[in-house]
Amino acid sequence: MTHPAPRRPAIAPRRTGRRHPLVATLMALPLAALLLLVFDGWETVATQASSVGAMLGR
Repeated sequence: MTHPAPRRPAIAPRRTGRRHPLVATLMALPLAALLLLVFDGWETVATQASSVGAMLGR
């Protein structure tokens, strides 16, 4: 009796490692820029940065 060949998954297994921070940043920057342009968020970003700076005591 012969045994069938082992089946390989149709989809490659996902990597379990973490993504490099630079790669994650490069993936997020276009969306962040789009949101800033769409919602006119430059003032909001400045306000939030100021608030965080004040909270940290700077």
